[in-house]
Amino acid sequence: MTASSKERLQKIVAILTESTRGMVQPMSRQIVAEYGKDPFLVLTSCLLSLRSRDSMTYVVAKKLFERAKTPCEIAAMPRDELESIIKKIGFYRKKAATLQAVSAELIARFGGSVPRTADELLSLPGVGLKTANLVLSVGFDEPAICVDVHVHRIANRLGIVTTKTPEQTEAALKVLVPREQWSLLNDLFVMWGQNICTPQSPRCSVCPLAPLCPKIGVKKSR
Repeated sequence: MTASSKERLQKIVAILTESTRGMVQPMSRQIVAEYGKDPFLVLTSCLLSLRSRDSMTYVVAKKLFERAKTPCEIAAMPRDELESIIKKIGFYRKKAATLQAVSAELIARFGGSVPRTADELLSLPGVGLKTANLVLSVGFDEPAICVDVHVHRIANRLGIVTTKTPEQTEAALKVLVPREQWSLLNDLFVMWGQNICTPQSPRCSVCPLAPLCPKIGVKKSR
């Protein structure tokens, strides 16, 4: 990465840090603000959020946590009750099965605690790289780059990376972004992706990053 590229990236981070002030935090950060830094609640909310909107996931997660907040409590719940609680989000039956399978694994293999290494997290049912990195970052304050759809899209639109998969994006960003900014980058890009740099017709006319953005792949904007 050239010095000019590094300077550009740091300008982007600085602009987003200022421009996202007052925006609704990513759902995982809201969970921590509400319940404290509990890796299991972060993991659970992330598993619920897959292919679901953060706003709905947050409501459903809070409803679930009124009933159960530990692996033992979720594993012991009747499946139909769990499904009923999370029914408002997509794929609720599959997610209920995953939550109970993960809870059982945590009890059997990790004494009811969430492991704090990527390899161990990835060994849990339904846990992929994005989820593992989010738990490490938000649940344990470990440097990790969680590449969701927003991070992948925005990093490519800005020309920071040229990648085809989230895994490639994570690998590229780890080289380009200082380690101490790994967790911050996810928060910034998620908020920006939800409010300004949307998947379809991004709000380029009001985006303070416009002078720095080549708008790669953008066919229509507002």
